[in-house]
Amino acid sequence: MTSTSDDDDRRLEVLGYKPSFRREFSNLATISFAFSIMGLCSSIATTLNTPLLLGGPASVTWCWLLGSCMCFTLGSSIAEIVSAFPTCGGLYTASAQLCPKSNRAVVGWIVGWLNILGQVAGLSSTEFGLANMIWAAVSISHPTFALTQGKTVGLFAGLLIVHGLLNSVATRYLAFATRGFVFVNLGATVVIIIVLLATTPRSEMHAATYVFGSQGIVNQTGGWNNGIAFLLGLLSVQWTDYDATAHISEEVRRAAYAAPTAIFIAVIGTGILGWLLNIVLMLCSGPIENLPGISGSAFLQIMVLRMGTPAALFLWSFVCLTAFFVSQTALQACSRTVYAFSRDHGEQRSLPDNGYFGHIAGSTRTPLRAIWFTTILSILPGLLDLASPIAANAIFALTAIALDTSYIIPIFLRRLYANHPEVNFRPGPFYMGPGLLGWAANVTCISWTLFVCIIFSLPTIFPVTKDNMNYASVITIGVVVLTGVWYILSAHQHYHGPTSNLDADTKARLGLVEDSQPDASSINEKEKDHTGVYLNSA
Repeated sequence: MTSTSDDDDRRLEVLGYKPSFRREFSNLATISFAFSIMGLCSSIATTLNTPLLLGGPASVTWCWLLGSCMCFTLGSSIAEIVSAFPTCGGLYTASAQLCPKSNRAVVGWIVGWLNILGQVAGLSSTEFGLANMIWAAVSISHPTFALTQGKTVGLFAGLLIVHGLLNSVATRYLAFATRGFVFVNLGATVVIIIVLLATTPRSEMHAATYVFGSQGIVNQTGGWNNGIAFLLGLLSVQWTDYDATAHISEEVRRAAYAAPTAIFIAVIGTGILGWLLNIVLMLCSGPIENLPGISGSAFLQIMVLRMGTPAALFLWSFVCLTAFFVSQTALQACSRTVYAFSRDHGEQRSLPDNGYFGHIAGSTRTPLRAIWFTTILSILPGLLDLASPIAANAIFALTAIALDTSYIIPIFLRRLYANHPEVNFRPGPFYMGPGLLGWAANVTCISWTLFVCIIFSLPTIFPVTKDNMNYASVITIGVVVLTGVWYILSAHQHYHGPTSNLDADTKARLGLVEDSQPDASSINEKEKDHTGVYLNSA
């Protein structure tokens, strides 16, 4: 294990960063982390209302399959870049290294802020969804219970503080706990599928044409044609943080292998099992006019209809537990991104914190300051719900567009500047090759992401009012404009892209080329070749 960690640390030094974390995440823990961030049954539970109540059962079934296939190309493309740049900066660090030096600052700035704000919005919306899932269970067991915004926001904030505390322990404890997440996640999904099929009489199951055919297209948008109503089902499957595993890669053993492999396996597993779960839910869903029911959750209402309240609430507790795991892993990933922003060497920082959040606590060897900054920052959108639910939902809607945009920028840059003399993409162990396979995956995922970003920007209900307007695209563009203005007016003076934090001795040993603005890619090519041979032989 020591030899493996040494190889990982040397690879990290070659990328320009000093090893700061303990590598405690094994292959199992890393795969479990990747599955946990995708949620599976909890993700379906929190988003099922959208495709079912806008496009109908056929939208639920086919959009998950279509989206999963496309997300497979996106996950593969991300995994390829993560394998080449296994740092906790993830695609933020990689994007700046995949373009010429003159563009690195702007690219790193835009991708970095899109990624971190998308992660914060995603963490906040996931935690808010978990709070609603818990109150949904209460409303089922106590139909007279009166739910208020204050109760929801209070539970939401409390859950985030709990996750902040859990993330404050040493990496070895995080890795140990994470190993079990995947078994709860997959186990709960399989059990729900089996119990639903066992408790639903054959005579009450819907016909195949309702689940897969035209009979299952139930347009309830109030204005869109059936085609658009059907495609709105994509809002469910795209709501995932694919590069989260990259952000813990400095805590992973054999990171260049384990991190991308975990992403690849999790995307496939989540896609297949999620599709089966959606099919079974639609088969057993009962009359659509009775959904989402008193709980406000179509998923829970279907379980209550078929299993009865006690059994449904018992299994629902495991669905809530998987959502708890999503938030736990999302906070860990987001805090590592904040840490990566802050640790940029010298005065060239992404955050105006003078490196405060780039500190590793000696007691835990984790970025405690970044963890609690992320926790507090993620509470703010939920608190906004007390003043304006519309504004809070608008920020939550930022997640998918911001994250997906931050993913495809480095993928596009990798192809655009493939032959540029200042860009040297050195593939990692996970590599789709220079031929048709890699190109097809990259082009497909970029085209698909641009397409779904349009879908994400459409209003879902007609007539459109200020209360049901989809503000996702407006918020995302606003974030890009504001950060762009910040960069032009001030940040360009001190931020020049992701930069090395290696000391002089390490730079000398690796053969780093010193210049007026050293960055994480300013490494002598001869030394890179030497290091590549060393790592491959190891």
